[in-house]
Amino acid sequence: MGPNNDEKPINDANPPASLTTSSAEKTKREKPALLVPAASATAPKATKAPKATKKEPTTDFDSMRKPAMYGVIALVILALGFGGGFLGAAVNKEDSSSQSVQRVRLENQSNLISQIAKNVGPSVVSVNVTSQTAGSTNPYASLFGIDNGAGQVQQSAGTGIILTKDGLIMTNRHVVPTGTTSVSVTLSDGTVLSNVKVVGRTADTDSLDVAFLQVNDTKGKTLVPAEIGDSSKMKVGDSVVAIGNALGQFQNTVTTGIISGYGRSLQASDSGGTSTENLDDLFQTDAAINEGNSGGPLVNLDGQVIGMNTALASNSQSIGFAIPINDLSGLIDSVKTSGKLERPFLGVVYIPITSDVKQQYNLSVDQGAYIPTADQAGEDTIINGGPADSAGMQEGDVITKVDGTEINETSSLTSVLGKHKVGDKVTLTIVRDGKTITKDVTLGSAPTSS
Repeated sequence: MGPNNDEKPINDANPPASLTTSSAEKTKREKPALLVPAASATAPKATKAPKATKKEPTTDFDSMRKPAMYGVIALVILALGFGGGFLGAAVNKEDSSSQSVQRVRLENQSNLISQIAKNVGPSVVSVNVTSQTAGSTNPYASLFGIDNGAGQVQQSAGTGIILTKDGLIMTNRHVVPTGTTSVSVTLSDGTVLSNVKVVGRTADTDSLDVAFLQVNDTKGKTLVPAEIGDSSKMKVGDSVVAIGNALGQFQNTVTTGIISGYGRSLQASDSGGTSTENLDDLFQTDAAINEGNSGGPLVNLDGQVIGMNTALASNSQSIGFAIPINDLSGLIDSVKTSGKLERPFLGVVYIPITSDVKQQYNLSVDQGAYIPTADQAGEDTIINGGPADSAGMQEGDVITKVDGTEINETSSLTSVLGKHKVGDKVTLTIVRDGKTITKDVTLGSAPTSS
């Protein structure tokens, strides 16, 4: 792993509603005709009335109606003028008010991010690592001028999260690779603590990329543990803040974004392509994750750690990945209690079920953890002699629940098992050949690397 190059890039692998309107049907009523009696043919001849000499007074309604109409029109125009001016003023006032509200919201958000950085920053450290690569095993290497000794010394840097006041720190496994010879951490105030021990790290083949460090001498400094949150409460679109040692040089850099997705699986490698690892059940975020951010916290707007930054997409912009904190909670408790890393181990290789996975493997369930066959996966998916094997689990099984907790996109198998400890007995609900059965399994201890 090259200097200042700890972040894991990713290999390329893996109706609007219609509106209808209706109109009421109009009924036309006709005025009834006025009926008058017909003149009688035998009626006596009427006496001719004398002509009136007095003319009845008449009123010229048309001449009076026109001035009144003009007055009404003038009043309407005047009212419209005042109304338009009032409406325009109201709209301008509303626009101004809306802009003010937006400014206040932006200022409030800016203040909130600043406060989060201030509160969480003391719980974030830079992890500085010296490691040595393995030497050549070629017995004829010296004949070709190849160093057959201990290999090359490398310097690298990442980020860590303080878990306890006495100096327990969590980071990524790839931050402290195999061959690490010395580790120091730099606190947010610039203090360097050099007496640091690697407590343990998951195996290089483990899908959970995590390691724990212990500061043996805090130099009288009061360390501030981070507040751990609940990653299962996070939804797509929720705001998050990432803090880390960007590029291994810029300590406690802060970036913001949202949770873009969850349950992501990917294959990650270092920039040199010398090592790869398969990672499962990751948050995807558009908060910028930079090289050196590995091991740093992804926090919610309450300043609680809900993930650990782990990888970035090297061929795109602003696509990063983090391990949900619930996947790590059992390990954290275990290390706090025993002082050593013991990872609960079921002993299966599984695929989180999505609609695509369901269709691809012709499954009968919509969610759960599918254990593919060896032919489908290209490897054994039930570890020989492991807890699942001992309990009689089979390839093709689908685990739908653990102790009654459903396995779905927000609660993965890794996440649920991560809350347990080695030796815990769990009851698995399994769908096998269309039938639902249960299996009691005692969790073992996963292999680790020192």
